[in-house]
Amino acid sequence: MILLVDSGSTKTDWIALNAEGTEIFQTQTFGLNPQVLSAEILTERIINNYELYKHRHDVTHVHFYGAGCGTHKPKELIKGVFEDFFDKAQEIDIKEDTYAALYATTKRNEAGIVCIIGTGSNCSLYDGENIEQKVTSLGYILMDDGSGNYFGRQLLRDFHFNKIPKELAYEFAKQFDLTAESIKNHLYKMPNPNTYLAQFARFIITNKDHEYCKKLIRKGFKLFIEHQILQFDNAKEIPIHFVGSISFYLQDELKSLLSEYDLKMGKVLKRPIEGLVAYHKNYMMV
Repeated sequence: MILLVDSGSTKTDWIALNAEGTEIFQTQTFGLNPQVLSAEILTERIINNYELYKHRHDVTHVHFYGAGCGTHKPKELIKGVFEDFFDKAQEIDIKEDTYAALYATTKRNEAGIVCIIGTGSNCSLYDGENIEQKVTSLGYILMDDGSGNYFGRQLLRDFHFNKIPKELAYEFAKQFDLTAESIKNHLYKMPNPNTYLAQFARFIITNKDHEYCKKLIRKGFKLFIEHQILQFDNAKEIPIHFVGSISFYLQDELKSLLSEYDLKMGKVLKRPIEGLVAYHKNYMMV
């Protein structure tokens, strides 16, 4: 059995295939970001899934594409968790989530810029053969412009600095626990603080036509474009693809802003898992 896994910080999609490429099952777990989760929590999130536990001895190959897997230490952490759980696996391949987005949106020998804007954000150049990243992520606190946790962070700051218009602040407070005690507990004592921040982004999406939200969306995406996309000299010559919930639900706003920079929007996918399956069937299972 072959497992294809696409993991963000919030959710993880799993698809199991047999040797002929026929789907056996699909399932979903919480996110498995080894940058912010311990081996114990990662294991707990896998072991509590019925399908994964049931088939744990049947898995022969794991292809995992995950947020937080851009450096050696977190890759080794999650690989160790998988080796213990899928104890019959002959191959466990760990790549960062950028590769899942790349495989889902581009074809071989087709250049493009591939962006992820979901709970976090990043950007890579694909020249048709090789992938290049010029910016090394320093995590959700310092980077992730335009992402869910970026918008959540800005909303919380503006709310507590009384910068949100009163009618909007009232609705925001009705939907979430915005007490200082609750916020600090989630940020400093609970796992996945980046996912906690990102949950507030749905308020931005729901109220995206409000002038305050329009300005905040524009600010976040401008930062992403200027810090990430425009780092590549040929950005105006090739399509720019997006994967992730924030780019999916705010794609009209994103497309409009891209046009101001003479940039061309390519594909926009909420989740890359289906494209990932097609890639593996076309290139990895022949």
